[in-house]
Amino acid sequence: KQAQTPASITVSGDAKVSAMPDIGQLSFGVATGRMSTAKEALDSLSKRMTAILAAVKKAGVDDKDITTEQFYMSPTYDWADGRQTLRGYEATQSLRVKVRDLDKIGDILTVATNAGANQAGSVEFTIDNPDAVRAQARGEAIADAKAKAKVLADQLGLTLGRVMNFSEGGGYVPPMMYARDAMASGGAVNQEKAVLPVGEQDVNMSVSITYELE
Repeated sequence: KQAQTPASITVSGDAKVSAMPDIGQLSFGVATGRMSTAKEALDSLSKRMTAILAAVKKAGVDDKDITTEQFYMSPTYDWADGRQTLRGYEATQSLRVKVRDLDKIGDILTVATNAGANQAGSVEFTIDNPDAVRAQARGEAIADAKAKAKVLADQLGLTLGRVMNFSEGGGYVPPMMYARDAMASGGAVNQEKAVLPVGEQDVNMSVSITYELE
């Protein structure tokens, strides 16, 4: 006698959890502009980056939270009558700085600019431990699905049995990005601290659960 396939239902559940970012990641650096020689470009870059690093560390950033994002040295040319003529060299270096105290974001951007940074990429806010937020969203989505399944089972005059299948989707924690224009070149500037509201990030989670009915 062939065994009967148990009755089952499949339900979906959704949840959204909002959390405040607790990490800021800044991208900024130095472009020397055209210099006569590669050595002159490298020396200029090194001098300015040394000042920037000292200022950023003094503002409270640890060594482990500062990484070089990009570095390159390139020749610069002029074109005339279809021919290129070497005119000098340009050096560029960019840093990625992790800031664990969000109240210092504006201060660090300001001291970096005043120390010689003339290139900026973006400011990115993220959650340092996204797994905890995802776990909360998953739990709420499962509870939502189970509540829906119980209503359906009651309407069918049955009870929920074991879970036969489970899948989930979502849970991605997107970073919040603030694009920034290139900083003015030409040395130190006097400017007020940048104001960058953080706001909350939403983590959406969806689950699908198949229950056996008894």
